[in-house]
Amino acid sequence: MKKDKMKLTQIPREKTISKEDFRRKYVQPQKPVVIEKLIEDWPAYKKWDLDYIEKIAGDKTVPLYDDRPISSKYKFNEPHTHMKMADYIELLKAGPTNYRVFLYNLLKESPGLQKDFRYPDIGLRFLKQLPMLFFGGENSSVFMHYDIDYANILHFHFHGKKQCILFPPSESKHLYKVPHALIAREDIDFDNPDYQKFPVLKKAKGYITELKHGETLYMPEGYWHHMTYLTAGFSMSLRATPRTLTNFSKAVYNLIFMRHFDNYMRKLRGQKWIDYKNEQAIKRTHKKHEVSR
Repeated sequence: MKKDKMKLTQIPREKTISKEDFRRKYVQPQKPVVIEKLIEDWPAYKKWDLDYIEKIAGDKTVPLYDDRPISSKYKFNEPHTHMKMADYIELLKAGPTNYRVFLYNLLKESPGLQKDFRYPDIGLRFLKQLPMLFFGGENSSVFMHYDIDYANILHFHFHGKKQCILFPPSESKHLYKVPHALIAREDIDFDNPDYQKFPVLKKAKGYITELKHGETLYMPEGYWHHMTYLTAGFSMSLRATPRTLTNFSKAVYNLIFMRHFDNYMRKLRGQKWIDYKNEQAIKRTHKKHEVSR
């Protein structure tokens, strides 16, 4: 059976943009944008590729995640395995792999890389912590989620191509959000959604783009995002504080309560807790939209 595509609009693009225009056109209305030439003056723009990372940080041991469903066996954001960076990069070069590096502080482990980037003067109040890096193999993907801290994010991609699907927070009601979590149902294929099983997805309106080396994606606070590595590559994110007290409060709740409550319930109830949440994602969404099953 042929499946319909989702309602996705191409994210607007700017070659370059002033701080004033960026804030007026995108930050204030909370709209995403791709800035194509924001970091051409960074040393990283010319230097950073998989070969360079392997040379600089090949001896580092990195945490790896794959696409297995979330399980009570693991805590919130607990890695599935570890590997030397050099071995992992050779794995990426060899062909498609599901293994990803997620939220890894490589710049702390390899301080020489810190000289390769700078915080853009673009009107965001960046958290001056070292940025995290994300690596993925060809065809690997990150399930649909939003970030725990409700940050405004500049996401810089290096080496190859990456597909990004975004939804604003207003679309949460259409995305089968899992309660007590930051994710949508993991069995949703956002490239080819099953509308028989997930009919409310038909109402969701989002954005899509394809990032190439050196391009920057601005993701406003609380935006849902689903990333697919079309080729092996890696990305880096800079984070800025939420603009509103409401979103700041949500971030505090997630960090102080939700994350620890979920870990406690996984330990207490095991897989029954995971299964319960997944069932509730469908029940609550269908009840809200008066879908009878």
